[in-house]
Amino acid sequence: MIINKPIDMHLHVRQGDMLKKVLPETTSQFAGAVIMPNTIPPITTLEGVLKYKEEIQKVSGENFTPLMDVFLQDFTEEEIRALKDNIFAMKFYPDGITTNSESGINSIEDIYPTLELLAKYNIPLSIHGETNGSMLNREREFAPTYEKLARDLPNLTIMMEHISTKELAELATKYDNLKATVTLHHLLLTLDDLCGGALNVHYFCKPTVKLATDRDALQELVKSGHKNVMFGSDSAPHPLKNKFKGAAGIFSAPVILPALAEFFEGDESKLQRFISDNAINNFNLNVVDKSVELVEEEWVAPRMVGEVVPMFAGKRFNWRVK
Repeated sequence: MIINKPIDMHLHVRQGDMLKKVLPETTSQFAGAVIMPNTIPPITTLEGVLKYKEEIQKVSGENFTPLMDVFLQDFTEEEIRALKDNIFAMKFYPDGITTNSESGINSIEDIYPTLELLAKYNIPLSIHGETNGSMLNREREFAPTYEKLARDLPNLTIMMEHISTKELAELATKYDNLKATVTLHHLLLTLDDLCGGALNVHYFCKPTVKLATDRDALQELVKSGHKNVMFGSDSAPHPLKNKFKGAAGIFSAPVILPALAEFFEGDESKLQRFISDNAINNFNLNVVDKSVELVEEEWVAPRMVGEVVPMFAGKRFNWRVK
């Protein structure tokens, strides 16, 4: 199975020693990835973007393209012009909604002038779409905000990140300017995997994995091959000690292609569309010309990568990355 230019449209690689440990798990499987900016401190300036990109490229080398995001602020037009050639998108985090998002936006209406500038300069807006409501309803409650933005700003391309509900699966096909990324964990796991028996801290994330009806709707959407839908892992490593303290994030990077190869087995063209073609066509992305080969051969997922326990640790897969 050959995948051309696989792209992860939503990736956390952290910083320092953690970055050095986890990034190779992505560069061995992908031609490029969209890098999240919720570092410490968050990436909010051109200087921060360039410095973080340099740190990534020292580890990745030339055979991988980091597509940089910047943490959405109330930017001036001059600041946006300076950033536009060095970033893929601006990322909107509601204040305090996920890891390192305490400097996020309280009211999206307050930054409409900035969003209009993003549309003017053809910079996508990427959104972690949750409210501060009940855990299972946070994303469902954010759906009207997505629709309002799509209608109010028809020239702005909006990315609904890591959608996890049946309602957002339906919304992903409703507006041309509303795109969606789907993670491996939301595609395959449900709340039962997280806490149906013993609590599995390694499957705790935000937005949380949902009900079987939500998972099934996402699987149907992804297998439809719809042009608005792309793969974004939201792979988010945390040291083991922090996971036992309740840190939100699933480290899926090591198992992505073997797991997706099994999910799409018999329909290679749909996998190619989901993990590359839709993203390239939607955003005219330019990543390194890299193909990844998978062979039908038993492979066992690692139990640890440095201090991090990956998704499906120790699981046997029928495919491995060659």
